[in-house]
Amino acid sequence: MQHHDHTSGKAPSESTVEMTNLVLPNDTNQLGNLLGGRLMHWIDIAAALAAMRHSGKVCVTASVDVINFFEPIKLGHVVRVLASVNRAFSTSMEIGVKVFREDPLHGVQVHTSSAYLTFVAIDQYGKPLQVPPIEPASNEDKRRYEEATLRREQRLQTRELLKQARNK
Repeated sequence: MQHHDHTSGKAPSESTVEMTNLVLPNDTNQLGNLLGGRLMHWIDIAAALAAMRHSGKVCVTASVDVINFFEPIKLGHVVRVLASVNRAFSTSMEIGVKVFREDPLHGVQVHTSSAYLTFVAIDQYGKPLQVPPIEPASNEDKRRYEEATLRREQRLQTRELLKQARNK
C-alpha cells in the first residue's frame, strides 16, 4: 500500500474491509435466526475498520443512517460483511456496508442487508481531524460517491428541521 498525504485522494478499494463470521448458537434467537443486534455489531466493526484504514486515524461512529434487513440469516450460515468508504467529507466519512449470507454446504450466496454509517476521525482528545478525500475509480465507486452526497444533504436537512421544531 502506498503512503498518501492529505492532498491526494485514495480509491475506495484501498480501504475495503471484508469480515467473515460463522453464525453459532450463541448468535441466534430462539428461532435459530441471527440476532439483529449481533449483525449490527459486526457491521459497525467492519465500517470502523474501513474508516480507520482510509484515514489512518482512530474513528468513531457518528451515526448509523440506515440498516435494511432483507433476508434472515440462520444458524450455520457464513456471514460476509463488506465495508468501504463511499465518500469522505472534511472530517467525516460515509461507509457503505453490504452483508451476504452463504450456506457453506451449498455455496449459495444471498445479499441479506445493506447499511450506511458515518464515522468521524478524532485525535486523543476527541477533536475531529481532517481525512483524505476519496477518489472514485470504478463506475460503482462513482455512483456510490454521488449518492453519498445526496444522503449527507438529507441528513443535514433533517437535523435542521429537528432543530427548528425544537425551538418552536
